[in-house]
This record gives sequence, C-alpha cells and structure tokens, in this order.
Amino acid sequence: MGQNLDHIDTHILRELQKDATLSQRELADRVGLSQNACWRRLKALNENGVLIGSTARIARETLGLNLVVFVMLRTRHHSAEWLQAFRRHVLTIPEVVDFHRIGGDYDYQLKVVTQDMASYDKVYQRLIEKVELDSVTSYFAMEAIAEGRPLPI
Repeated sequence: MGQNLDHIDTHILRELQKDATLSQRELADRVGLSQNACWRRLKALNENGVLIGSTARIARETLGLNLVVFVMLRTRHHSAEWLQAFRRHVLTIPEVVDFHRIGGDYDYQLKVVTQDMASYDKVYQRLIEKVELDSVTSYFAMEAIAEGRPLPI
C-alpha cells in the first residue's frame, strides 16, 4: 500500500469501514489498544491523509432515491480549459455522486442517484446544457448487488 501501515493501523481502518460510529473506547477494545494509543494512531491516520473524514451511509431507497444511472461520456475536447469548465459544471449537479475520468471507449463515467426517470431526464438536460459532449450513454441499474463496499486493506 502507499502508506506504511502496520497490522494495527489496517485493523483500525477495517473496523472504521464497518462502523465509523464506534466510540474511541470501543475501537480501542476491538483493536487491542489503550484509548490513548488508539487516539494517537487515529490522529496520525488523519494527519497523513489516510482518513479523510467520516460520513453516514444512507439507505437511498428510504428517501425515494430509487434510480441509479451510470452515465458514460465521450468528448472531442481535451484542453485544460474545457476540462476545468466541465469539472466545475458536473460538480454543481448534486445527483452526480461519483465522477471519474476513465480510459477506454469513453472519457468519463458518472454515477447518478435520483428518484425516477423524469428526475434523471432533468439531470441529463442539466448535464448537456453548458458543455459540448460527443456522446452520452446511460446504463440503468436494475439491482444493487454490492454498494459502498469497504476498501480491500
């Protein structure tokens, strides 16, 4: 791995990926450390950029977010100016939850989470309104088999 992590650091990270709401005492108990030693390791993991915050996982369906769309984009533009404008534009669309520049037949992949097809159409219209794209291909998820899995550490 990129960072020099020992087995205790990786154990801490695995436990936090399972449940980031653990108290420091619970986490320390699970990894076999004192609270102070656990706190020092957490502090170091944060300072070294290994831990980059804590978020809550939300059951999207309970909020009516029933449609997941993988959007594949191809462009003819590859200038730094176009890329900067494109990134800024896409990042203003809250339904875009993942955004990657990729290799292969497409240039970018977006993961869009929204309520339904009509809501996705609004996202699509917003996506294409400010930047020129060569092609936009949408793949609609029928079932989430595994989502938000822990990193393999």
